Amino acid sequence: MNWIEVAVLAVGTFLIRLSGPLLRGRISVSEETEEFLKRGATVVLVALVATSSVMSENQWAGWALPAGVAVGGVLAWRRAPLAVVVVAAAATTALLRLAGIE
Repeated sequence: MNWIEVAVLAVGTFLIRLSGPLLRGRISVSEETEEFLKRGATVVLVALVATSSVMSENQWAGWALPAGVAVGGVLAWRRAPLAVVVVAAAATTALLRLAGIE
């Protein structure tokens, strides 16, 4: 993904988030719809992480990178400190690559 695509994604995400406060007084939506819209930016970012964790330079990244991302994701889900999540994910990827698992 190049920087122009990242910038477009960032601006789009920002505009989606900004539309809530700007339109709150003009449009009324149900609580379910409001919750759905709040999660929209999160879904976009998760999709970006998912594709970035399995692809590297337009090729399959191998098994080490997705394994590291999975370890980091589980630790984040279990609410581990950010430093622990980052170090564990990087260590998992590095150890798998050191063991010859690309």
